[in-house]
Amino acid sequence: MNPTPLIGLTVYRKSDGNGHWTQSLADAYGRAVIRAGAMPVLLPTQAGLDAAVLMERLDGLLLTGGGDMHPEVYGLRPHARVGSVDLLRDQIEVALVHAALQAGKPLLGICRGAQVLNVALGGDLFTDIADQTQSPIRHDCYDDLPRDHLAHGLRVLPGSRLHAALGVSETQVNSLHHQAVDRLGEGLKAVAWSPDGLVEGVEMDGEGFVVGAQWHPECLPEAQAMQALFAAFVNAAAQSGG
Repeated sequence: MNPTPLIGLTVYRKSDGNGHWTQSLADAYGRAVIRAGAMPVLLPTQAGLDAAVLMERLDGLLLTGGGDMHPEVYGLRPHARVGSVDLLRDQIEVALVHAALQAGKPLLGICRGAQVLNVALGGDLFTDIADQTQSPIRHDCYDDLPRDHLAHGLRVLPGSRLHAALGVSETQVNSLHHQAVDRLGEGLKAVAWSPDGLVEGVEMDGEGFVVGAQWHPECLPEAQAMQALFAAFVNAAAQSGG
């Protein structure tokens, strides 16, 4: 067992329009990982990144939030509300998913990360919830509300890995997305839902920790269930042994 697991965290990339790129990540992700007993390692969105080499050395993978996946990655047409796409990031993160699964390393996908997990396994997404569903719930609470605003309830499937990690079957979560899982990827099952029936949590069948959470647990550090989710992920990473 590795006493201090190393968790790879994917990052955002932004261009200044003149060929210069910067890469960054919200502090909340690293704080959540450290609080749970692991060390975060930032993985740049960089051409030439070898996902297999990284996942052989890391103990777990955290797919973070960010801009939309490009619809062409999952075979759909672009939508007017699709924005902040980065095909290189899409490609790298899909490769990281496969490398993590091949290496048997735990994986936690948050918001966009849950969607990346689904797409990497052959699933697809609602490119815009408000346009493509009849949901009465506002899910895109990111422009005018704090990131810890509790937007809606969450129902978690008893007996699921996510249920065991959170320790609750119902809770309240924030909501910072306008896209969502539609058709599930191969080997994934839905294990949590918002009151409108949209998938909010997915996981892979089997013994490994491969979980996607559509909300942002890192922004809810005072919630015991969210701390427990990160603790379960880090514990699984420690068991993976590097």
